[in-house]
Amino acid sequence: MRAFPIILSAPSGGGKTTIARQLLRRRSDLGYSVSCTTRTPRQGEVNGTDYHFLTREEFIRRREAGDFAECAEVHGNLYGTLRSEISRILKSGLHVIMDIDVQGARQIRKAFPDTVTVFVLPPSGEVLLDRLRRRKTESPEQLVARLHSALQELRAVEEYEYVVINDELDRAVLSVSAILDAEVVSRERVSGLRNQVEMLISRLEAEIDHQSS
Repeated sequence: MRAFPIILSAPSGGGKTTIARQLLRRRSDLGYSVSCTTRTPRQGEVNGTDYHFLTREEFIRRREAGDFAECAEVHGNLYGTLRSEISRILKSGLHVIMDIDVQGARQIRKAFPDTVTVFVLPPSGEVLLDRLRRRKTESPEQLVARLHSALQELRAVEEYEYVVINDELDRAVLSVSAILDAEVVSRERVSGLRNQVEMLISRLEAEIDHQSS
């Protein structure tokens, strides 16, 4: 089975990163693509594990070199996913799970057309607001900017193949895991059918050649 990328997107505070981490703990067929960013590390974040923390100059240099499969500026900081990071994990036989925003998902789909996309929704607007407010790491202006971004993300939900409601973490994790399993089975079936069709075509072509000679 050929490995493929799977993207989780959600409004800020929607829980996509937590779901991705849970899936990585539970499944041995997944690898995580560590993104790059120019923002300052939060307390407890580890360079190379949570993000590759780059200077703005280094990020721009790598962007101009075409190193990123996707990149965007969000709330004044640059974020991006390295093509080499995705390819490395896929070549190892693992599916690549990424938690990125809508802008990034659009770019990844162009670079890797077989990507599976999942949008994670909070159960209600009040829950989403509560999750955003509980961070307490941002100014009122930054919170407003996140609210505007969340609104834009929600308007893009129809671009996604699957939608999962994160009303209870374990259930949401199981839902995304089931999507991954279904995609694996579906792609194996399609691959098997294609092989079968090619065999049938070859047999018929040989018979036609025989009958025509």
